Amino acid sequence: MRLGVTMRQFLRNTKVSIPLGIGVLALLAWVVFGVFGVHLLFVDDEVNEALPAFDSPAAAAPAAAPVEVTVTTEVAGSFVSREHETTGRAFVLGDGSGQRFLRFEEFATSNGPDLNVYLVDSSTGDVSDFVDLGNLKGNIGDQNYEIPVGTDLSKYDTVVVWCVRFSANFGDAVLAPV
Repeated sequence: MRLGVTMRQFLRNTKVSIPLGIGVLALLAWVVFGVFGVHLLFVDDEVNEALPAFDSPAAAAPAAAPVEVTVTTEVAGSFVSREHETTGRAFVLGDGSGQRFLRFEEFATSNGPDLNVYLVDSSTGDVSDFVDLGNLKGNIGDQNYEIPVGTDLSKYDTVVVWCVRFSANFGDAVLAPV
């Protein structure tokens, strides 16, 4: 009975209860929006990048002696949803010089905090061995990521859209020769 009386007295004392209530609500809002990034679920970041530009000898060749450079698709795969709905295709494009780009086309996933693009060694069964290609540029649209020269695509054979903050796989694509 004593607890009930104390709670009523606390609620009647608006000089304490209202500021405390506002403080609790502010802390809750900070956790939901600041820490968990819930607001990103309601915002799409759309990108639409053109095909990547290679630093090939053709770019430096004089106009009188053009050099033919052929860009080929080395490996490709389709995204599969994991923690969030994810669709689209992933391609690795190369020009024979050693420079390669990972390209997403018709890509779409949920937005989220701290999303990165990883090339993962799928033989580990997790993301313990990966090459970080950087932050996801947008959760919708065509985009390019340069792959470090010398990256072994027979080992790093899966693309993963990874949420670093929550250790969550949004979606992935197993890359196979075309």
